[in-house]
Amino acid sequence: MGRYLGQKLLIYSLTFFFAVTIDWLIPRLMPGNPVDTLVSRMALRADVAAILRSYYLQAFQLDLPLWQQYLNFWGALLRGDLGVSIWLFPQPVLKLILDAVPYDLFLLLPAVILSWIAGNQVGAMAARVRWLDNSILPLGYILTATPYMWLALILAWSLGQVAGLFPIAGAYSFGIRPHLSWMFIKDLLWHWFLPFASLFLVMFGGWAIGMRNMIIYELEADYSRYLESLGAPPRLIRKYAFRNAMLPQITGLALQLGTIVAGAVATEIVFAYPGTGYLILQAVLNQDYFLLQGCFLFIITGVLIANFIIDIIYALVDPRIRTGMTGA
Repeated sequence: MGRYLGQKLLIYSLTFFFAVTIDWLIPRLMPGNPVDTLVSRMALRADVAAILRSYYLQAFQLDLPLWQQYLNFWGALLRGDLGVSIWLFPQPVLKLILDAVPYDLFLLLPAVILSWIAGNQVGAMAARVRWLDNSILPLGYILTATPYMWLALILAWSLGQVAGLFPIAGAYSFGIRPHLSWMFIKDLLWHWFLPFASLFLVMFGGWAIGMRNMIIYELEADYSRYLESLGAPPRLIRKYAFRNAMLPQITGLALQLGTIVAGAVATEIVFAYPGTGYLILQAVLNQDYFLLQGCFLFIITGVLIANFIIDIIYALVDPRIRTGMTGA
């Protein structure tokens, strides 16, 4: 097991290095200059704008050669410094991301986990109950093919704008300051429901379809036929089929948790929900190199950690992997 972990850590370390390098490079390939954009919005005289432009270039170290910027980036990253936001100067990027992460977790973790549990259970039932299969299968295909943004717009228009049941913007009412009270929690949940529902419904369809297809595949596999010929009870066969079908679903869950922020960008934009996805949009619009690479660094780290954890879980759940690790 120790050798297996060592190999995985080496692979993930190299992956992290190359992914972070690409993350640093991509914003710098964007056309334009963030400092020019920042100064042009101030409507200053040409001489004052030139002085201010020179100051900002030095402050953000954008006047240095690219190779030196790259080395400075890694040096700052190893110290835990993600730089200063150009869009919200002089706010540190790390502070902006840490302020947004709680909203991401509060919105996305329940949506992913609850949709995974409900989708797997309903999909497994649909694989052996015909009337449920006839109703869940078409609905599941419709839901999983529905874009997050389109469903979010439909929910915001129907339940928010027309019915007036839920608010359609923000994480809480504009006249309320965050504090620990039942009134604030109720308002927070009231704003949370529509973004949650749009994510839950789309992901539920995908999980249900995936589990239904995997259960049918496992029930048609050779080991299921062999157990059936030996007179094993159907419940036991379904139990083995469910366990084997869960392996790719666990992988999907880990990947979904890793890319949890990236998948919510559209939803957070529609509902102006102050998560990391909304920060990514603002970073792109304002050519904020440091905020953009900080947000993507958060996503990269989440994906790699999720994949590493799923590798460990696979080794614990699947005896075939444990056998391969021991060289038997």
